[in-house]
Amino acid sequence: MDIQLKRGLLDVCVLAAINSEESYGYKIIKDMAPLVELSESTLYTILKRLETANMLTVRTAEHAGRLRKYYRITDAGRRRLEEFKSDWSEMNRIYRFITKEDAQ
Repeated sequence: MDIQLKRGLLDVCVLAAINSEESYGYKIIKDMAPLVELSESTLYTILKRLETANMLTVRTAEHAGRLRKYYRITDAGRRRLEEFKSDWSEMNRIYRFITKEDAQ
């Protein structure tokens, strides 16, 4: 898969994983595991990129004697999710056009 396309899809997947409630790294990886294999280093790169883009906020809290970062989606992150959903219908039409030859 094209690296830029995959990068964009992973960003949106992470936003979707925290859309309904704030979450932390290990839980995000666990929630996404049925869909995509994601390493910790990849996830934290994505989280930092999304934070820099103001698509999520971060808070630190103690949990079981250790500090844990919790991530929450922002309005900008929600708008990105909505843009993706809108773009998806166009991508789906392109996919069907490309794969129609396979059906023949």
